[in-house]
Amino acid sequence: MLRYPHCVRLQAILLLATGAIMLLLAGCASLAQRDPVRVSVVGIEPMAGQGMEARFAVKLRVQNPNEAVIDFDGVALELELNGKPFATGVSDYKGSVPRFGETVVTVPASVSALTVMRQALGMIDGNAAAELPYVLRGRFGGGVLGGMRFSESGMLRLPAAF
Repeated sequence: MLRYPHCVRLQAILLLATGAIMLLLAGCASLAQRDPVRVSVVGIEPMAGQGMEARFAVKLRVQNPNEAVIDFDGVALELELNGKPFATGVSDYKGSVPRFGETVVTVPASVSALTVMRQALGMIDGNAAAELPYVLRGRFGGGVLGGMRFSESGMLRLPAAF
């Protein structure tokens, strides 16, 4: 008969808990091996707006540099222009990006008339340039751990009429 049977149970519980933690950490490490998706703006087309807003269909090319298909359910984006918030958009589009493949996703985005006027006034005040810096941030919904964030920045070239 064992003198301290509760110690054997405690050791068994600690051993099982340690094994479970190691399995969880190994699982998380395998998820982290995925390269980020590449997202670029490939088109902006006007849409009908309401009241004092402008609406655009923002077309995003999504490239998957990974060996596994990426499924998503919904897209949200924010567009910053010249260092200031400009447009936001969401779509409940559900789709996937094939392994080592790409797809184009269209997201409707809204801009208030006040924001458009503020940007135009900033350009008139002597800050006009042939190019404006932009930042596009967003998130694909669903998937592993509730979604995947993306970010792109660059320079937006203005037409010569500006």
